[in-house]
Amino acid sequence: MDRLAAAAGRERACYRNSMKTLLGCSLVLLSLVCGVPRSQARVVRVAVTSHTDILDGRPFGAAGPYERIVGKVYFSVPVANPHDRRIVDLANAVNLAHGEVAFSADFSAIRPKNPQKGNESMLLEVPNRGHAGIVSLVDGGTADLADVGDGWLLRRGFTIVALGWQWDATGAGALKLYAPIAQAHGRTIHGLLRGDLTLARRQDVIPLGHYILGKIGGIEYPVSDPNDARNELTVRDARHAPRVPIARSRWRFAMRVNGKVTPDDRHIYLQGGFQPGKIYEYVYAVQDPVVAGLGFAAVRDFASWAKHDPGALTPVVRVYGEGISQDGRYLRDFLYQGFNADEQGRIALDGVLAHVAGAGRGSFNYRFAQPSRDAQPTSSIDFPTDLFPFTDEPEVDPETGKRAGLLDAAKALHVVPKIFLSCTSYEYWGRAAGLITITADGKRDIRIGPNVRVYHLTGLQHFSGPFPPEKGRDVLDGQEPMSPLPVKYFWRAMIANMDAWVRNGTRPPASRYPHIGDGTLVPLEKYAFPAIPGVNRPTEASAARHLDFGPHWQRTGILSRQPPGIGAAFPVLVPQVNADGNERDGVRLPEITVPLATYTGWNLRDPSIGGAAQRVSFEGSYIAFAKTKAQRQRMGDPRPSIEERYANEADYLKRYGLAVKELVAEGWILPEDKPAMIERGKQEWDWAERPGVAGDGIMGAE
Repeated sequence: MDRLAAAAGRERACYRNSMKTLLGCSLVLLSLVCGVPRSQARVVRVAVTSHTDILDGRPFGAAGPYERIVGKVYFSVPVANPHDRRIVDLANAVNLAHGEVAFSADFSAIRPKNPQKGNESMLLEVPNRGHAGIVSLVDGGTADLADVGDGWLLRRGFTIVALGWQWDATGAGALKLYAPIAQAHGRTIHGLLRGDLTLARRQDVIPLGHYILGKIGGIEYPVSDPNDARNELTVRDARHAPRVPIARSRWRFAMRVNGKVTPDDRHIYLQGGFQPGKIYEYVYAVQDPVVAGLGFAAVRDFASWAKHDPGALTPVVRVYGEGISQDGRYLRDFLYQGFNADEQGRIALDGVLAHVAGAGRGSFNYRFAQPSRDAQPTSSIDFPTDLFPFTDEPEVDPETGKRAGLLDAAKALHVVPKIFLSCTSYEYWGRAAGLITITADGKRDIRIGPNVRVYHLTGLQHFSGPFPPEKGRDVLDGQEPMSPLPVKYFWRAMIANMDAWVRNGTRPPASRYPHIGDGTLVPLEKYAFPAIPGVNRPTEASAARHLDFGPHWQRTGILSRQPPGIGAAFPVLVPQVNADGNERDGVRLPEITVPLATYTGWNLRDPSIGGAAQRVSFEGSYIAFAKTKAQRQRMGDPRPSIEERYANEADYLKRYGLAVKELVAEGWILPEDKPAMIERGKQEWDWAERPGVAGDGIMGAE
């Protein structure tokens, strides 16, 4: 106790000295008691489990050495605070005491050892299914930071924090939210839950958890009553094909253990097995919902704590929320539900970079929420993901007459951040991205607000595919190789542009995306993709629909109808293409303006995994040009060959270099990344010209 009292005395002395002294003393106290004092921003304490130097204290530019701090943040929220009332079931939390609910979240912080040498800006990563990735994506290197690539974020002086927000995150090292369950007046809450999947090969047992990319992305609620009459398993061939019930005598909640089928409350066994290419959907009884909406409070309160509490572990002036895919949808929902105002009404996130979210939000703040569920061509279908409103400015739903915008709550609370909504080509096909810039009736373009930029990164897929191009595997096995276009350099420029915009008002590049008005955003029936021999084109794209989960779900967050009723679809529009099949509008890499191939936002499932008419989740396609005119004519390819486009390698690289120079001048790419991009162009030429690629009758890169 004397030791703790002495440490506390030293910390009080820090408050009377400089920020540097304060931070040093705070860390002394942290090392002694694994906690920091209760703060005004609702962070109660922090428990540090590891504290290590990055690369043995190697300096990164003016920011100097960096360190990584891992641990858990403890929060408390008062039920009566108006900024917390939107959290579903908060007042029913089993640990409610003295009007407050406690919860915690894992975190990983990367910060300059001397915070005063940082740039006073934090990149607050919303980790995808519990796993951080922005540092390795932007800087290169490995997720464990044994290799930090070129250290771009660190050289720039950013603090980078990944914070658990998802109760159902799973896997080794996942950053999780630890939230209480809810009860109604001390009694167990029951409900119905739904899941679905499409397999790449036959198997006789499937998990109840969200099956994504061949693994579990979110842990499951176990079945509470295997004999409940409402438990159901159905099969169908396409998203909105009729559901065919599977006889209850053929399936049960079970799995194989040592070759024997054994009862299990987290798996389903089907006699005869689940077949590849089919959509299987299950509805089952559950109980004890987690108060999942506390994941919004975690990010809000951590950001506020970092900015306003001088004793914060990661003190900064500005916080930028960054999220990719699921986490981009999280950030859109975070803004829509009004969580960018902290409990005192102050702005939490000064900037938001929501990447590849399309028009989506998600199952983040409902009773029995399943945050991992998304919206894919053959799974997670008709979950509360792509929901009206889609645009940042108010729009009108033509079916209901409702008028609303994504930023209505943020505007009312005067906490609208600077926002980048960036999409790849895939989101227009797989996540209804066209709806974020048009009226809900699909008739005209809509105005984008002054604090928002919408960027369409043409030719890219949901995540960057490998180079040289290759086909996906397992559930990602497509008919064509994946689009290998890199997003890394766009990310660097977007982060730098966001920091400059918030820091000193430097305006970033204007929005760039396809429009109805100039014919670059069109209905599917007007999509003018060239007739390339051997290449099948999609006959559909994912649509946002009016969903009915019960009479009160939008008001209360309680989904009482599973599966939901399906109403009218909103219009589906996709980017128009040129004669090469490459998209006409958007932010275009040199690979699109000086092409060697066609890059699409779609890829169809390989026949070997079933459902060959359906699109592959997340993927685009790489379809190489023929090398010579003779090869092109022999194959019947309408696209001019490489030989017909470029005199030689020098001609190609000259044009490629001019395209990179233009991107740099417009602010899409940083000047320091120009050499790496030029080198990538040379590698792509060498790949395209190698024997066996797009020649001798071979289409694509096998």
